Amino acid sequence: MFPLADVNPTRRTPVVTIVVMLACIGVWFGWQQEPQRTDLEDLVFNIEEAAIPCELVRGRPLTTQELTAAFGTNGGDLEACGLGSPESPPAVPGKSVWLAALASLFFHGGWLHIGGNLLYLWIFGNNIEDHLGRLRFLVFYLAAGLVATAVHVALQPDSVVPVVGASGAIAGVMGAYLVWFPRAPVRTLLVLGFPFLVTIQARWILGFWFLLQFFTSPNSGVAWGAHVGGFVFGALVGAVVRLSGPVRHVSWKRDYRDQMDARWDPTGGAGDVHEYRRWTPGR
Repeated sequence: MFPLADVNPTRRTPVVTIVVMLACIGVWFGWQQEPQRTDLEDLVFNIEEAAIPCELVRGRPLTTQELTAAFGTNGGDLEACGLGSPESPPAVPGKSVWLAALASLFFHGGWLHIGGNLLYLWIFGNNIEDHLGRLRFLVFYLAAGLVATAVHVALQPDSVVPVVGASGAIAGVMGAYLVWFPRAPVRTLLVLGFPFLVTIQARWILGFWFLLQFFTSPNSGVAWGAHVGGFVFGALVGAVVRLSGPVRHVSWKRDYRDQMDARWDPTGGAGDVHEYRRWTPGR
């Protein structure tokens, strides 16, 4: 199931969503993807620049002994946190592990990774930004990303594997979207032997994505805990806003909060999903 676009009108240009997307693209092409960079050089880049659970737990960069135990010729211990002498020098002197946690939200691990993330951010992020406003959306987005990283670190505190990607922050956006617009129509490419286009309510797409995280292979390299943590954070924030009129009046733009006081529209203003069946080939 590959969502292509939602039928959920907005009233403002999603400036922050676009800026975040451009930042991810700029980092990918201008910083991460240097010409002819090898897999080893990619690993070195991530160790130098990205968040690493062990570093965040201990508040300091990996030591040379920890790095050797994990990635050296005779290494392979990806939970080498704390191994060796505490006097071992840092592998990356001067690295700020806290800034790395923020920078990691703009790094990605491959073309499919960044392509999928930006697609989901564009489909679901513009409506969340439209309701929250630009500054509040930016704060929410970054908070979701940091919470997602914290959940991943809590689940794997001894890991020395770098964590990269905006997936956790985008999962937070998806969680809020599920609570606010569960019945919003989403044009989706469905592949069942052969591809065809359908219109599906957002709750089925987002719910399926969330459940899929619990079936992710532990050897896949996917930080599923970050996805779950970000999604739950976004859903909880969304629920508080939806259930509390005073909170909604503080967090939503005026034209939306006043309109929604009378009746909550789970389609985001698109109308019933069944009205869009005429867009589906064969109907």
